[in-house]
Amino acid sequence: MTERAGPLPSARPAAHGAEGGPASGAKEAASLGRTRWALLAGNFVIGCGVMVVPGTLNELSHSLDVTVPVAGQLIAVAALFMGFGAPLLAGLVSGWDRRRLLAAALVWYALGHGLSALAPHYTALLPIRALTVMSAAVFTPQAAATAGFLARPQERGRTITFIFMGWSLASVIGMPLAAWISAHLGWRTAMGSVAAASALAALWVWRAVPDGVRPPALSLRAWKGVLTQPVLMGIVLVTALQSSGQYTVMAYSAPYFSQVLHASPEQMSLIFGWIGAFGLLGNVVLNRKVDKVGPARAVSISIALVILGQLLWPLAGGTGTMLLAILPWALGGFATNSAQQARLGGLAPALAPALMALNTSAIYLGHAIGAASGGALLATHGYGPLHWAGLGWLVLAWLVSWAAWRRQHTLQPCAQAA
Repeated sequence: MTERAGPLPSARPAAHGAEGGPASGAKEAASLGRTRWALLAGNFVIGCGVMVVPGTLNELSHSLDVTVPVAGQLIAVAALFMGFGAPLLAGLVSGWDRRRLLAAALVWYALGHGLSALAPHYTALLPIRALTVMSAAVFTPQAAATAGFLARPQERGRTITFIFMGWSLASVIGMPLAAWISAHLGWRTAMGSVAAASALAALWVWRAVPDGVRPPALSLRAWKGVLTQPVLMGIVLVTALQSSGQYTVMAYSAPYFSQVLHASPEQMSLIFGWIGAFGLLGNVVLNRKVDKVGPARAVSISIALVILGQLLWPLAGGTGTMLLAILPWALGGFATNSAQQARLGGLAPALAPALMALNTSAIYLGHAIGAASGGALLATHGYGPLHWAGLGWLVLAWLVSWAAWRRQHTLQPCAQAA
């Protein structure tokens, strides 16, 4: 069975820019290159903002005088808003010029993180956080859809995974830096730093993304076509399951490193930086190989690496052994989401805006399920069972992914987006 069995027709128009279509010539290639880097930078800032709470959970819970499980609900509530917001907002903004939409999303992100830094107490921070992350629900899927829309068909998978390397960079730089800033300058300074970075990213996107980029709007018929395709929805389910498995553990990694491994702030920053560095390496390898090995096979390998990392997790008794134990998880963790986006974009390019929104929704709903279920386990049974619960989600994700791959040939062509 080939990786490309059953592709759906592309709705990508025949000309670049406002009229759509493949980039041609050096000028168009340079323009696409600038756009790709700007969107990667935007995803980097989005990733920093999403991960700033897990990275500052120790200081945030202490400063606001709440327990770690209660503070962890900031992750769960924000993830729910992102999860449900991504597909809903995708329909509302489908006709917007992508340059204006993506820049506006980053401006909203900057304002929200600025207000978060000023929140006087937990009950004020919770709704601010929920509204702030709606920007992520817009930016991440629409950036991927925009990049895929502008790229040549044979380069679509590589272009989409390139955009998602911004998330890996956020884990390399953003999360360990947030943990260090929070430990030494406070979590409010970490929030303010994300606000400043978001404003700069908004300016970059505004200057780099061309005017007139409007992927075809999706009709109700097209949405129905997506939602009634069992293979496509099965792939989206894989994203939700593996995201739940990762975040059951990762949402509480900062307090785990501090309370169980007795890691110092500098050691915690080292662990987060290590995770991010190998996460970036995994995404770089994926970006180079995804169009050759196929996204479905890449997803299976990535999830298997995360499973191995969670099996090794409880064997780590200190910072050094944790660096070794978490290595396979780091290599596969971020690569899984990138491969999933490329997988969907390659199978149904005409429906990319809807699929990217649904897949992003699944990522964040998985965050919510993982953070909520992990918090409940932590409150009643401590840190011990977290990785076992995560493993359950991940094994199920691998099995569903394999089943969807086997049934890929049954995928039926969907209606072209109107």
